[in-house]
Amino acid sequence: MKKMFAAILAALGISMSASSQNVVRNVDVRGFEELISSDSVQVIDVRTPEEYAVGHIKGAVNVNVKDSTFREQALSKIDRSRPCAVYCRSGKRSAMAAAILSAEGIDISNLLGGIIAWEEAGKATVKE
Repeated sequence: MKKMFAAILAALGISMSASSQNVVRNVDVRGFEELISSDSVQVIDVRTPEEYAVGHIKGAVNVNVKDSTFREQALSKIDRSRPCAVYCRSGKRSAMAAAILSAEGIDISNLLGGIIAWEEAGKATVKE
């Protein structure tokens, strides 16, 4: 019985340590704003170019997560050694993008509620 219990604990420890390596932090608008106020954080807008053109967070780089080459494009545009903050329209696509980038070993945070939540909180966007 003791050996079985030890084996179960060992298996749990292995699975917990493996899953903690690629953590995506989900942050609210206030946390996201604080995070991106640092020059070291890269802001990535993962919406379509058309959505990005309508309005985006100042300084954001657009990399469309719907594009089949998203991973390659993102990795060519970002510095892997710096943290990234991602957002989309509502938070669904950015969660997917965050998982992809996290799997590449990138320190990643995701804006809960996306740009919808950002704008509802009265935060500024820019157009290009």
